[in-house]
Amino acid sequence: MEKKRIKLNALQSKTLVLLQILARDSDSATPVGDNGDIRITRLPHAHGNHMHVGEFVIASRDATGLSNKSVWTALRRKGLVRENWEEEIILTAEGLAFSTGLENKFLTASDH
Repeated sequence: MEKKRIKLNALQSKTLVLLQILARDSDSATPVGDNGDIRITRLPHAHGNHMHVGEFVIASRDATGLSNKSVWTALRRKGLVRENWEEEIILTAEGLAFSTGLENKFLTASDH
């Protein structure tokens, strides 16, 4: 039997790709055990109309899902983040590997 395909809306996809970028940044994340899960230790804060996520600059409007409870609930329900996201953010191995299709769509390298 084929595994059900996970579908994300635009805001969920943007939020997940930001978490994936943070998970790959050693200043923002650490591994959790040996199962491939990653703890996000630092979320970026917007200044002006943008924020820095790893080596990238992200428009603040593309990061609104980071503070949206409904987005976190959906990502948890789909197994992409762990259940205790309100206390600590753990991106699951499935969440890290999930392709949103946005990996290169709204990211630009930082010039400052």
